[in-house]
Amino acid sequence: MRPFALKCKVNGLDMEREIPSSRSLLDFIREDLGLKGTKEGCGEGECGACLVLLDGKAVNSCLMMAVQLHGKELVTIEGLKGKDGGLHPLQKTFMEEGAVQCGFCTPGLIVASEALLRRKPDATLEDIKQELTGNLCRCTGYEKVLSAVEKARDERNA
Repeated sequence: MRPFALKCKVNGLDMEREIPSSRSLLDFIREDLGLKGTKEGCGEGECGACLVLLDGKAVNSCLMMAVQLHGKELVTIEGLKGKDGGLHPLQKTFMEEGAVQCGFCTPGLIVASEALLRRKPDATLEDIKQELTGNLCRCTGYEKVLSAVEKARDERNA
């Protein structure tokens, strides 16, 4: 199998890499780029642990091939930053609201929430619940997660 010459933008940086054409996007992120925030949970697109933003849309990186990134912009949890370069508002509100426990699902929850708030800045609680249905969490019970997303939404719209 011939290598593929991938050109894309990752977390704001232009990138060119030769990769095996059979590499998954998740493996490219974790193994080739060394970005460990994106997690592999189920490997079947059911848990949301591997969510990333591809051209602003939340996608399951375990279900995509890295070659599909060609010519596009990828943002991982590591690429979400606040205006000052520090914590992203969702990262901040997740901490403030106690929405982080074991942390395995947290990057996917934050990425899904960011995708929603970019698309729908005035998202309702029902919108938030609907957006997060693809993210499994065994620790939080979701109430604090929902509070964190609502708080981040309110702070954005203030």
